[in-house]
Amino acid sequence: MNALKAFEAAGRLLSVTAAADALAVTPSAISRQVRQLEEDLGLPLFRRGRSGLVLTEAGTALLAGLTDGFQRIAQAVDAVRPRPESRVVTVSMLSTFAMRWLLPRLGHFNEAYPDIEVRLSTSVELVDLARGDIDCAIRFGRGDWPGLLADRLFTERLTPVCSPALIAKGPPLERPEDLRAYTLLHARLRADHWRIWLHEAGIEDLDPRAGPVFETRNFVIQAALQGLGVAVIDPALVGEELASGRLIQPFPRILALEGAYFLVRHPSKAKLKRVAAFREWLLSEVGEETHAD
Repeated sequence: MNALKAFEAAGRLLSVTAAADALAVTPSAISRQVRQLEEDLGLPLFRRGRSGLVLTEAGTALLAGLTDGFQRIAQAVDAVRPRPESRVVTVSMLSTFAMRWLLPRLGHFNEAYPDIEVRLSTSVELVDLARGDIDCAIRFGRGDWPGLLADRLFTERLTPVCSPALIAKGPPLERPEDLRAYTLLHARLRADHWRIWLHEAGIEDLDPRAGPVFETRNFVIQAALQGLGVAVIDPALVGEELASGRLIQPFPRILALEGAYFLVRHPSKAKLKRVAAFREWLLSEVGEETHAD
């Protein structure tokens, strides 16, 4: 085998010196191995030309077979070689959740797992967690996704929020009935949230569809910050704004919805170290926040 390796390298590179460098041996070792192979075969494999080594007809035929054979051996070994697991965990979720809830907390994950990189994929489209590059997803629902593992994070809640400047220049906003004098802000993907909240508050004479509609809840929050109207939103998504006073919660009523946020993943990816680490951190983060509430 050593003689075949020496000949293949010398024949491919047409240089004893280059072959020696490639195999990390001396040029004399390459020459000795090639001579031994020629003696075993009983025919020459090289001849000396003016510009260096030249393959004979037999050498050309042997080189082609050996090069192909060594490549196949290398491919076979590579195919069964254990590969290091990726250190990147890719998580799919809606953009508002990513920007408003996850990103402010992501530094905690980086501190706990500095060797794992989190990549966020934000889309309104459901992804196939059994295939592709998405490792796990944060979804809203009831947790009943066939064939997937789901960990409940927290229930979605609703409460009206607005800018204090909006109330300062408008009529009082002390009771749910006072919303009749204000513009309601809507998110397209949560179009029924005002209807649900108003119904639970007993307000039946206010059109829950009235008011501008924005593409995402993040735009609704920005509109509320600008004083364009009143948004109904999960307070978990505007925690910083409520704490700083940039948004206020005019009513103490917080309505818990039936659905909740879940961490969802396919069983084939659940045991990956990067996915398990993200799950452990996320459940811990949610647990600390719930305990604080």
